[in-house]
Amino acid sequence: MTTSAPSTHGQPHPTSATPSPDVRQFVSFAFYRLDPAWRRQSASTKSSQAWEFVSSVERFSHDVMVLSYSLLGLRADVDFMLWRVSDRIEPIQAMSAALLQTTLGGYLTTSYAYLSMTKRSTYQDKLDPAHPENRRVIRPFHSKYLFIYPFIKTTDWYMLPFQQRQAMMDEHIILGNKYPSVRIHTTYSFGLDDQEFVLAFETDEPKDFLDLVMEMRESKARPYTLRDTPIFTCVAKPLKEIMKELGA
Repeated sequence: MTTSAPSTHGQPHPTSATPSPDVRQFVSFAFYRLDPAWRRQSASTKSSQAWEFVSSVERFSHDVMVLSYSLLGLRADVDFMLWRVSDRIEPIQAMSAALLQTTLGGYLTTSYAYLSMTKRSTYQDKLDPAHPENRRVIRPFHSKYLFIYPFIKTTDWYMLPFQQRQAMMDEHIILGNKYPSVRIHTTYSFGLDDQEFVLAFETDEPKDFLDLVMEMRESKARPYTLRDTPIFTCVAKPLKEIMKELGA
């Protein structure tokens, strides 16, 4: 898929420097739900607690790239999501602990959490040969929308000859390039988490992503999909703005 210049739409740029291309990264997608009891506190209390939470996130900006997204009103079980990327797993874990130790953290439930790593793709992208290599480093496009889902293939997929799998991936690549507004981040969870991949698609045009997914359902590789749910529609917003939405 295309790697054209990013748009910002008010989403902050990564707060940590982009690592060198030979570094593989840990990637965390953490989805949170806020207890409604938190909103019944006084305005001043909520404001203070929200600022404490935001400050805790910002403390880790040198070790963890963090992008924030709102899911308020889009799912019943999630209010917001933090997309975190780091060269090491320990800063992600330390950040998670620090957030839960804030006062607002006492009202949070982690509804879903996915851990993965970047990796050079096994398959060749004949339309963009540099793309598989670029997957070792997360470079967000800062699009307005992010669509995320865990992904598992069937055992039969891995038993197929490589060239047969490459041919089916060629079809996927061609389909993806029909929708240049949609950019994909594929990360790998083999042995790290329950899923095999976490797919994250950035776009400013949700309709393009919907049409792409519909076309992918008819591809030759579709029968080899074991699971690709739950699916999350995330709207890029600064964390301070998300806190205001939640009632701070």
